[in-house]
Amino acid sequence: MTRVIITGGTGLIGRGLGLRLRERGYDVALLSRRKNPGAEIKTFYWDPAKGEVDREAVETADFVVHLAGANISGKRWSKKRRKEIVDSRAETAKLLFDKFKNTDNKLKAFISASGANYYGVLTSEKIFAENDSPGTGFMGETCRLWEEAANSFSNLGKRVAILRTGVVLSGKGGALPKMLTPVKLGVGSPVGSGRQYMPWIHIEDICNLYINAIENNDVEGPYNAVAPQHVTNEYFMKTLARVLDKPFRAPNVPGFVMKTLYGSMAEIILRGSRLSAEKIKSTGYEFHFPELEGALREELLKGE
Repeated sequence: MTRVIITGGTGLIGRGLGLRLRERGYDVALLSRRKNPGAEIKTFYWDPAKGEVDREAVETADFVVHLAGANISGKRWSKKRRKEIVDSRAETAKLLFDKFKNTDNKLKAFISASGANYYGVLTSEKIFAENDSPGTGFMGETCRLWEEAANSFSNLGKRVAILRTGVVLSGKGGALPKMLTPVKLGVGSPVGSGRQYMPWIHIEDICNLYINAIENNDVEGPYNAVAPQHVTNEYFMKTLARVLDKPFRAPNVPGFVMKTLYGSMAEIILRGSRLSAEKIKSTGYEFHFPELEGALREELLKGE
């Protein structure tokens, strides 16, 4: 049975991906700081701070899906928090590389998350493709280091695939539930100018893209993991209000309010550009939810 090891397996994508992989007959195991031999899903222990990874995980993995990473929007970006964000992504990938480099293994591919902010945090009319350079600033540098660490596996002759992921839409967690409260209260509104783009993807599609990366040997290198429809923040919020049958009358939330609340982290809310989905579509992948309204209705109204 093919074994897939997932880091960050208890997060939003990790939970969904693990479930879908098990349904397809894969042997799924997690890397976790908690030793839990009685867990429903097999769990191997690792402690990145101590440089420890269970040897059996390294020896038995056919694929590694690297989703580990501190929450980008969980706390203000202090100097300490910035280091945590980078290290939880890049340094953990480096640790895995060192363990696989020095251990007999059967790894076929290393598949890593990355961020849509690889191209920087800015609003422009450019549609970014995978061959564009990384952007400047904290997020661009974080994604560059993250991908650089993942790509080191190619030095071991392993296939590397990287998914530059937009805002993941799920009613079970992530950004979407946080956006619902003001809309449900009838005070939904755009943030800042509202003209910044919001690259997004439905939870079903992002999980399927990871499965596609596992099963399709031609999937190699970076891919923009975003839906093909480009939407602005204003369009997103109006669509959300329409799906929930709520008014959309409130004025824009001024940018300075977001900066006061969130500091420099506000830039990921106030700015955003379009990303091309053409490369991932060229692998033969067909999006289940190519349009925003259908994606929102699926997550917010299913079962009604």
